[in-house]
Amino acid sequence: MRWIDSPQVARPVHVELNGWGWRHAARQSWAVHDVTFTVEPGERVLLLGASGAGKSTLLHALAGVVGGADEGDEAGRMLLDGQHPTRRRGQVGLVLQDPQASVVLARVGDDVAFGLENLGTPPDQIWPRVREALDAVGLGYLPLDRSTSALSGGQQQRLAIAGALAMRTPLLLLDEPTANLDPVGIAEVHDAIAAVDRDTTLIIVEHRVDTWVDVVDRVIVLDRGGGLLADGPPADVFAAHREMLLEAGVWVPGSTLPELNILAPGGDEVLLVAEDLSIGYAASAPVRTGLNVALPAATSTVVTGANGAGKTTLALTLAGLMPRLDGSIRVAESLQPPPRRRRFGRTPRPDDPTTWRSRDLLTRIGTVFQHPEHQFVAATVRDELAVGLRALDWDAKRVEERVEELLTLLHLTKLAEANPFSLSGGEKRRLSVGTVLATGPRLIFLDEPTFGQDRRTWIDLVRLIAQILGEGRGVVSVTHDANFLDVLAQRRIEVGA
Repeated sequence: MRWIDSPQVARPVHVELNGWGWRHAARQSWAVHDVTFTVEPGERVLLLGASGAGKSTLLHALAGVVGGADEGDEAGRMLLDGQHPTRRRGQVGLVLQDPQASVVLARVGDDVAFGLENLGTPPDQIWPRVREALDAVGLGYLPLDRSTSALSGGQQQRLAIAGALAMRTPLLLLDEPTANLDPVGIAEVHDAIAAVDRDTTLIIVEHRVDTWVDVVDRVIVLDRGGGLLADGPPADVFAAHREMLLEAGVWVPGSTLPELNILAPGGDEVLLVAEDLSIGYAASAPVRTGLNVALPAATSTVVTGANGAGKTTLALTLAGLMPRLDGSIRVAESLQPPPRRRRFGRTPRPDDPTTWRSRDLLTRIGTVFQHPEHQFVAATVRDELAVGLRALDWDAKRVEERVEELLTLLHLTKLAEANPFSLSGGEKRRLSVGTVLATGPRLIFLDEPTFGQDRRTWIDLVRLIAQILGEGRGVVSVTHDANFLDVLAQRRIEVGA
């Protein structure tokens, strides 16, 4: 992308790692270790590896924000143009895996301008560069004074990328940049990154390999056991190491999925019905109106639509976590809790989940949030999985057995004593799914359930959902994942169509 106004002054960065590794404080195992490679100035690299292989940790280290000696142990050498990354802050752009963590200011324009102002960009260049970056990622239609808190997760992700592009740093690091984007957003971000010129060294972490193979010069694959599994031009790496990469969980272009044994929808019971529903955060500005929804048991229903269309708002409202603005929501009699007395100024209605107590929802309707961190409340992965079970007064032995079962099922056994907030994005997602599955609700809402998953854990999650459906429970998934839609879109709700 040939930027307007003055070009970058700094030349693209040379990256060198020699036996580098990082271990988080209080962890016995290394998040990543014994990694050796160099990236030439202006080179474009796709960094791959299994969920939990240390990809995000490596990017954070390159940005100089992985932490100091009190936050972990560093081994080997990592240099940017011969200097430790902590000496190059301000010359590295990083787009985090969680877009909410990148939002700094209350208004869209100010948020994109924040990095430019910190770099001392001449004032007359800031706003043209802000508008150009927003146009590049498909957000040029937003007013510059639009509240960042009013944006959807996908819009926040594009906003974070715009902020990084506007800075024009000599090293740009992108961590799962298209994970929550709709197909149009993916294409716009792809084109924006592809257009960045060779004045920038580029490293992308992404499970969507197909999206980036035409952009990058090289693929580097981290081995979860340490070191590298492969390194070279994309076509050579995928041809020479295909089976090994598939076994490691890499989404190799052109590979097919195994038989996943998804049963046909079963039964006639409808668990929830919404009629003439209006949703949103304020009655004066509803996000959607006139929605009619029926959610059957033993059926996978997917919710699709563009970023900002109201998919998450709809899911949260149907799940009883947001009040409806108008219309009605009713659940089947088999799902209703016993009548409750008036409390805190209102009387819960057994047929309306928006009036239920949290304990009523626990075993009836479960929700996995778009951002896993929003539902973590315990200090260890093991305790997180046990929270709901203990709230139901299960005895200790029964809790322990269920938690061990879930740890194995979700590939989290080795992380049982880790803090949930220290997990990788894919591991956090699996844990958030496990916390909801623990209590066995009959209707489950999943917001972007396959975010951050490698091929192996993606297959396991889909098989787990298939198992849930086979038990007669209903599953509703908000998703942009094309593979997920191919195998689990038994019913589809298109929001904003």
